[in-house]
Amino acid sequence: MQIPKQQGDAGPVKIDSGCGSSHYPPPGAVNYTSVAMFYASLRFFQKTLRSVCIRVLTAAFVFTSALCFAGSPAAAQAQAAGNHLLIYSIDVEGGQATLLVAPTGASLLVDTGWPDNDGRDAMRIQTAMHDAGIKRIDHVLLTHYHVDHAGGVPELVKRVDVGEFLDHGPNREPGATQHVYDAYLAAIAGHPHRVEHPGDTISIAGLSVIVLTADGEHISSVPGITPTANPYCATESAWPADPSENARSAGILVTFGKFKFLDLGDLTGQKEVALVCPKNPIGTVDLYLVTHHGMDLSNSRAIVDAIHPRVAIMNNGAHKAGMPRAWQTVHDSPGLIDLWQLHTAEGSDAAHNSPEWLIANPKGDGDGAYLKVVASRDGDFSVTNTRTGRTKDYPAK
Repeated sequence: MQIPKQQGDAGPVKIDSGCGSSHYPPPGAVNYTSVAMFYASLRFFQKTLRSVCIRVLTAAFVFTSALCFAGSPAAAQAQAAGNHLLIYSIDVEGGQATLLVAPTGASLLVDTGWPDNDGRDAMRIQTAMHDAGIKRIDHVLLTHYHVDHAGGVPELVKRVDVGEFLDHGPNREPGATQHVYDAYLAAIAGHPHRVEHPGDTISIAGLSVIVLTADGEHISSVPGITPTANPYCATESAWPADPSENARSAGILVTFGKFKFLDLGDLTGQKEVALVCPKNPIGTVDLYLVTHHGMDLSNSRAIVDAIHPRVAIMNNGAHKAGMPRAWQTVHDSPGLIDLWQLHTAEGSDAAHNSPEWLIANPKGDGDGAYLKVVASRDGDFSVTNTRTGRTKDYPAK
């Protein structure tokens, strides 16, 4: 960090009148005569004065340094972090890892990405933690047990201190997902572990976090929000039943003052509609993490249009999800300002991808740039593309 030169900064300060190095008398033997006593006293006075000067200069330097730091960009960033909610949409190549850090420093990680890849996803989570200034994660919530959400747990616990693990209860999908679930349970042995149900809250100082869905069930009302009739239900198509873990996803509503963030994991269409029809218990939100990475199995108009998001983030991969129909549904949601993406959906076309400046990783896999949200209690927030360093502000409504 370079501190601008202030007016009057002319270099080192020179102090005379006792703070210098004059010698009284010249070096040599001293007899205890009246003259010697005089010079001895003078030397003592000079030494004392020099000590006082050093103390004064040290205090002045500390005071000046404090003033300079208080006005520096680093200080402004630290102060801002202390008053804002930070949300990191971490690139785990088509999986999910979303880190929330409250102004108090308390933290919640939603999902952990994939296994293997030499610990790639755990290291990307650590990169976000470093940016947020935290060294541990207080809560890890697994939305469900598919490998792109829960597979990263074993590597994460090798690298990061975790306070507790939260999930929707036993795995409901046989086959490969059961192996992921077994590896998860083995990895968290010895850690505190809780099962979440609709209506439960996750205790994070400075935030309100309520569980909306879990294990196929959903909440009927959210404290402080009056459910309202949802006009989009009448025209919603019927969605097929989904026996997979996706339909069991634990979904949360995060409230920070007037700012609201919705993350429903990979909840699929039938369960989305059940949550918000015939009445919407969620109300509207500021930021929507596009469900299921932008898959057509999710993102019903009944929910996307009802929650009326101002901004959406799609955590798709270069070759996973970001499907045209889901993209269009979110893009066309009433009041949406921007749709950010973690990757260009390379299997789609230009008409169903956002402009490149809204995409963290525009070409292929492996870059790992993330999107960072900084939200204030009054509803203002910003999104930063860490690839470009470009930030867009979204003033409160």
